Amino acid sequence: MASNDDTTLIRTVRVGGTTFTLLGTAHVSPQSIADVRREVDRGDYDTIAVELCDSRYQNLMDPQAVEQMDLFEILRSGKAGMVIASLALGAYQQRLADQFDIRPGAELEAAIHGGRRRRLPVWRIDRDIGTTLKRVYRNVPWWQRPSLFTGLIGSLLSRDQVSADDIERLKQGDMLESTFSEFAAGSARLFEPLISERDRYMAAQLLANIQAAETTPRSVLVVVGAGHLSGLEQALSDDIDDPAAESRRLEQVPPRSRWPKVLPWVVVAIILTGFAIGFGRSSELGWQLVGDWVLINGSLCALGTALARGHPFTVIGSFVAAPLTSLNPTIGAGFVAAAIELMSRRPRVEDFRGLREAVADWRGWWRNRVARTLLVFLFATLGSAAGTYLAGFRIIGQLV
Repeated sequence: MASNDDTTLIRTVRVGGTTFTLLGTAHVSPQSIADVRREVDRGDYDTIAVELCDSRYQNLMDPQAVEQMDLFEILRSGKAGMVIASLALGAYQQRLADQFDIRPGAELEAAIHGGRRRRLPVWRIDRDIGTTLKRVYRNVPWWQRPSLFTGLIGSLLSRDQVSADDIERLKQGDMLESTFSEFAAGSARLFEPLISERDRYMAAQLLANIQAAETTPRSVLVVVGAGHLSGLEQALSDDIDDPAAESRRLEQVPPRSRWPKVLPWVVVAIILTGFAIGFGRSSELGWQLVGDWVLINGSLCALGTALARGHPFTVIGSFVAAPLTSLNPTIGAGFVAAAIELMSRRPRVEDFRGLREAVADWRGWWRNRVARTLLVFLFATLGSAAGTYLAGFRIIGQLV
């Protein structure tokens, strides 16, 4: 059973003995904060649920948590790209906060504090943001992924204020959807993991929490972005048979395609074969091919590191490392460059503490040592990749 109230952005859905009151919020509206506080105080609720995952909850409630980040472990475990994407999303939210004088997630924070004040359980029902970003990335065709990445970086480097159209989308939609709005508008492949899957995931989490509770909650207030209202209402009304299984299904990250794993080794095989053919024809040609490989690959990787304003030792190290790491796909030039940067200019406590504020402005990525190390990783990786293919074409061109 469901009822709608489009004016106040409130929907109610009854499942079994529990009534879910869905309160839609606008992320840039101070009115939403007031609406949440009023609804928590005046409603006869015994549970509060919020559109947050564990990591976003920790970042919201404990801003100092970023100070505990192990940057080397992030680089070593291959999570640097995900951290860069998360910081870029955070930078967009910080721009909103600066423009409208609203702390990102203030309406969700108001719901959490309201629930604690009334000593009510507070459920975090959204899917982990890292899982969502991975499912977004894997769900789009490989040829669209570069535009997705460059669009995110482009919005990060933009000096423009958030436009009126963006504001309207935020009032009616979801923060992640708005960030990717340029792509999501015409792409069902993006809309599905960004919005539809999360609607169903949050519904499954609500129902799973109901089943796991010792005493079935009678009335639950669910605070979500306005763009999730209809989808969440429909998902709850669909009566999911096995909520826990549905949650696990939506938490799975689709496996990587096989060809991205195989391609680097194919490239290595081609390059080494080219060297062998060159030396087979003459030692002079062989050493010329090796010299081209080192010069092109090392120079472009060093150029990327220099554009990130890496330490001079890092630039030199990138030049030396790139030709070698490109022949060993298990070690990336970006990791080596970032590791050298970490040793050359170790981030200070204030760099971690001010990371979120720093990346809100594009220039802050070069001023903050943590952000700059991530840029060194990114730009060195891109430079080495470009150098690998350009040098490879150069070698093939001299052999044919």
